[in-house]
Amino acid sequence: MKHYTFGVDYYPEHWPRERWATDAKMMREMGIEVVRMGEFSWAMFEPSAGEFHFETLDEAIAILGREGIDVILGTPTAAPPAWIIEQNPEIQPTNWHGHQRFFGGRHHDCQSNPVYREHIRRYVTAFAAHYADNPHVMGWQVDNELGNSHGDLCYCPSCEKRFRRWLKEKYGTIEELNRAWGTAFWSQGYPDFEHIHAPKITAAWGQNPSQDLDWRRFTSDLVCEFHQFQADILRKAAPDKWITHNLMGFSSKPSYYKLGEQLDFASHDQYPGGHFHARHNEYRADWHAAELDFIRAVKQKSFWIMEQQSGITGWEILGRTPRPGQLGLWAMQCVAHGADTIVFFRWRSCAMGTEQYWHGLLPHNGVPGRYFREVAAFMKQYAPLLREISGAGPKAEVAILRSYEQEYAFQIQPHHPQHSYIQHLAAYYKALHRANVPVDFVGEHHDWADYKVLIAPLQFLMTPEMAEKLRAYVQRGGRLLLTWRSGVKDATNLCHTEGAVPCMVDDLCGLALAEYDCLRDAEGKVLWGAQEGEAYSSRHWCDIVETTTAETLATYGHDFYAGTPAVTRNAFGQGAAYYVGTTPGDELADRITAQLLADAHLSPLMETPHGVEAVRRVKDGRTYLFLLNHNDHPAHADLPAGFRTWDGAEWTGELTPMGVQVFVKEA
Repeated sequence: MKHYTFGVDYYPEHWPRERWATDAKMMREMGIEVVRMGEFSWAMFEPSAGEFHFETLDEAIAILGREGIDVILGTPTAAPPAWIIEQNPEIQPTNWHGHQRFFGGRHHDCQSNPVYREHIRRYVTAFAAHYADNPHVMGWQVDNELGNSHGDLCYCPSCEKRFRRWLKEKYGTIEELNRAWGTAFWSQGYPDFEHIHAPKITAAWGQNPSQDLDWRRFTSDLVCEFHQFQADILRKAAPDKWITHNLMGFSSKPSYYKLGEQLDFASHDQYPGGHFHARHNEYRADWHAAELDFIRAVKQKSFWIMEQQSGITGWEILGRTPRPGQLGLWAMQCVAHGADTIVFFRWRSCAMGTEQYWHGLLPHNGVPGRYFREVAAFMKQYAPLLREISGAGPKAEVAILRSYEQEYAFQIQPHHPQHSYIQHLAAYYKALHRANVPVDFVGEHHDWADYKVLIAPLQFLMTPEMAEKLRAYVQRGGRLLLTWRSGVKDATNLCHTEGAVPCMVDDLCGLALAEYDCLRDAEGKVLWGAQEGEAYSSRHWCDIVETTTAETLATYGHDFYAGTPAVTRNAFGQGAAYYVGTTPGDELADRITAQLLADAHLSPLMETPHGVEAVRRVKDGRTYLFLLNHNDHPAHADLPAGFRTWDGAEWTGELTPMGVQVFVKEA
């Protein structure tokens, strides 16, 4: 597959034709090698059913091609045109309240609707046939950010019908479904599948958690099948062109593990300064690093950034303006964590529509300014690096298990109002990030054998198969961390009624649950070591456990269970299982991960000041070390032995504000 370094998202239909050649020439001079476009232009390409007009797109592709720039085309199924909606208003989605959503934004479509599927089949078939042999079209992006804009997906009759079919395939009989869902509660038994509806809002608000879990599984499968429906058409028409999709970090609507099976490589949209972030003045580099490391896990290989922030973001409200050097810093963080190609969003700030203030490399008037100059200089400096390290990985020996199944279960029953499955995982990731320890994310289906440490928080739904895989990992010498609310329920979201919690892994952990305490309006205290040990804060929850074979590493220092185990370690086979009964604050997370690393004889890459990130990629015996200064002030770092600057520049030990430096060491 041809390798690209830098690209840009481009919307020629927003600008006069007379400008297109100027844009293409500027792109080429800047170092742009690939352009994504077409993902929102259905109305222009098919103004009425079966009447296709690809002439303007043909012209734009040809202009770019003459400048040596290749193209990725997006299928525009995230924005069905007005004439389709007027002809078939039933394809518009229905929300949790049973209210229909309407035309005027994007993703105003039900992805299960058979009528909409036929519209898609007609368009994508013609689109794929038209561009199958175009030498400048290298690949496809199906739809756009699947799961985005569908906060609660669709609860329409079409989705209900598909849900019933999905349930029949899974359970076979209505008797088995009733058993699995525990429908004896509140007289919820179903006489047949046709009585089952999508879990919309109820009079009591609360849903059957087993039904809700299956609904989330179904909607994930539906999104993946919607993608597959289009991918099959594209692959049949153009088997030599690749397919990707622009994912969104920890978004949970579809399982990216399953969606990733359909992709030649994963892509991601990265907006560190997004206007949608709750807080804009706090350090967030660890969170953005976590999302990048997770996207790498989708295919367990390097990936693309399909939308990289290139200016202020904003719809109705705006984010902060990127500081000098920050656009390059953000792009380099993506490269450091496994991105082989960076595509900036967008070429020029749009003068129309919802995203008028989602700024591009060029401002509204098209005259280059600071954003353009900074990104152009960054691209010129680092394009050779991206070509050199393509395909390089982090060589991580620590993994964090991210499970969509567990996340869905905690979305349904978070236990504590402030508890979030992903934020809980992030507590451990951020501790490792502060220590500059490379991390991979993994799923239940991945092979964990090569990792010395596996952090598997919140294993709420426990099956015999999962318990055996965890047990085998530790038996062979792995260091495993489990946490509170592990081994509580079965795969159908019913509570285990036999055995001690954590069910099926209580012997692995060497303990059993006696009680628990939800820390409402309270903060926990944990003491590490004997009696008056180091004190740390915790939150959300406290499992009150009784040890059998486990040793106690830390105890609670508050409430009636003060002095009982909070963190334990249990030797098992050639390895050890750790159990953490609470959600750690930052300092406690640092202490726990330090213990895990020491136990597994692992060392950080290096020590750095706060806000300076150290990341590595390894290829062909060469280690590339990235230092990223996320501070607005200079920072000093002492380089490990054996490294030299990648570009041959003199290293003074000082990183400029928002500065980056890359080093290399031979094997």
